Amino acid sequence: MLISKVMRRLIHILIIVVVVVAVFGGVTTSSAQTYIKLNGAYALGGVVNPQVEFALSKHSTFQTEIVYSPWQSIKGHPMHFGIFQNEYRYYIKEHNHGFYIAANIALKAFKMSKPELRDGHLRFQDRYCKGHGCMVGAAIGYEFRFAGRWLLDIFAGYGYSHCWYNGYSLDHV
Repeated sequence: MLISKVMRRLIHILIIVVVVVAVFGGVTTSSAQTYIKLNGAYALGGVVNPQVEFALSKHSTFQTEIVYSPWQSIKGHPMHFGIFQNEYRYYIKEHNHGFYIAANIALKAFKMSKPELRDGHLRFQDRYCKGHGCMVGAAIGYEFRFAGRWLLDIFAGYGYSHCWYNGYSLDHV
């Protein structure tokens, strides 16, 4: 099946990238820093999002992360998803300081209801989707370093997502 071949190929590429970065990631002693990070906004929503960023050179890093929503249901609507993402960042000044541009690729799986704005209120649709997909994108951002090893990362990104899924009505759940 074509979908399976595409997903297997993407998984193999991501595994190779992770292994190459793990082996060669901190070769230069001047840039041998690794940051373990969490997304504060996700954490407030109960979504798990550990990230590890490896310095590759004075100006570049590789970040790998997992986003996992353990919520099987929010008010009777499925909201369970997982994302495995990798990102390359090029910093203008030096890694983990100042402006950067980034490129990313991700795999995802989900069982979730889509939110929509109805009558001025954010609500979930009375149906859900179950499937998987892949994403590619780019971002720009700025990292502030404060209090030693703390970082504040402000960014904006744009990407393309392609998904394979089936839709279901919540009447049959």
